[in-house]
Amino acid sequence: MWSYYFTASPQPDELHAAWSPAVTMAVQRYNGSAVIAPLPLFNVTPVVQELQGVARNATRAQSNPASAGLTMTLGILSNVVALIILAKAYNRFRRRSKATFLLFASSLVATDLAGHVILGALVLRRYSEGTGSPAAVVFQSDNPDWPCLFLGGCMVFFGLCPLFLGCGMAAERCLGVTRPLLHARLVTTARTKMALALIWLLALCVAVLPFFSLGAYTCQYPGTWCFIRVMERTGTTDVVFVMLFSVLALSSLASAFVCNTISGITLVRARLKKRSCSGRRSAGSQDTEMVVQLVGIMVASCICWSPLLIFGLMSTIKSYSGFLASDKDTYSDLMMTGVRMATWNQILDPWVYILLRRAVLRKIYRVTKRQASFKGSTFRSIRWEIGSFQNSEKNTKI
Repeated sequence: MWSYYFTASPQPDELHAAWSPAVTMAVQRYNGSAVIAPLPLFNVTPVVQELQGVARNATRAQSNPASAGLTMTLGILSNVVALIILAKAYNRFRRRSKATFLLFASSLVATDLAGHVILGALVLRRYSEGTGSPAAVVFQSDNPDWPCLFLGGCMVFFGLCPLFLGCGMAAERCLGVTRPLLHARLVTTARTKMALALIWLLALCVAVLPFFSLGAYTCQYPGTWCFIRVMERTGTTDVVFVMLFSVLALSSLASAFVCNTISGITLVRARLKKRSCSGRRSAGSQDTEMVVQLVGIMVASCICWSPLLIFGLMSTIKSYSGFLASDKDTYSDLMMTGVRMATWNQILDPWVYILLRRAVLRKIYRVTKRQASFKGSTFRSIRWEIGSFQNSEKNTKI
């Protein structure tokens, strides 16, 4: 989803292009006039600091729209393939217990697909308008325009939705594995759709909080994306909003980990005690398949999302405490690295479902078993030939 923040070599004229508008902007902000006049001593320092920051950003790497478009295309194709497979599976298992899981999974993939399309269009629009530059960061850090605010809200919404959906899928499967009768009585298609609507509504409520003065969205380095304010002039509301976002995301990951652990332990105990009869064997294999897929989704989410959540909290706390000035470039790069890693979560989710299906796993198992048996037969034939050769030598000597 967030796959639009790659770097390329800096342009030679970027420093001059970013410096001139930044000079005018800084003089207007601190001197109240577009006319360059002698500034008082107490007004010179912030202007110089801002211009130095622009110069550093201008000499650093800039974003590459080709990489953004390529990764966006990969994410869209992956989610479309997974959505087609899920739609066919949902029609086949519509009246079984797996239908609820497939409905959750389809919603997850559809959300990822919508995130790739919407965010990709917004980011490419910023490229076409030339806003992906160091000067854009200066201009929009204090007063971001509506496209930047909308992009920031979409980043939060499409970032929280997959984590909430993964947590919901894990909770649903945990109930289905540990309490199948209660699951059959409580979990219905109508209630599942209601739960999905509540998940999307919760993520939307969190995303619109900055529009009600709780937190803020700002343009982020290198000017191609907007997100929560974590780097400059962070206030109490910014810290609260970042902590709310991080706590909700980490809580979803922790809840999914607990539910998947309980489901896995329950399935292992059931297999060890051989409780499943021949009629229940297919249901047990379906439960195992779904839990394996959930574990894959959870592992991918933890690996991809943890850096962004940790770097965001660290940047906000240091900025709020006033200790970020000397490490601003470092934390800007860390935030961009965290966003890139979070991007791959929405690309890996569909492939986790595609590759961890029973049909695919069976083919992999058969191919592996065939290769192992071929190597074993080859090794046995070599041993037999060596043994025959040794026996023939003994017979010759006799």
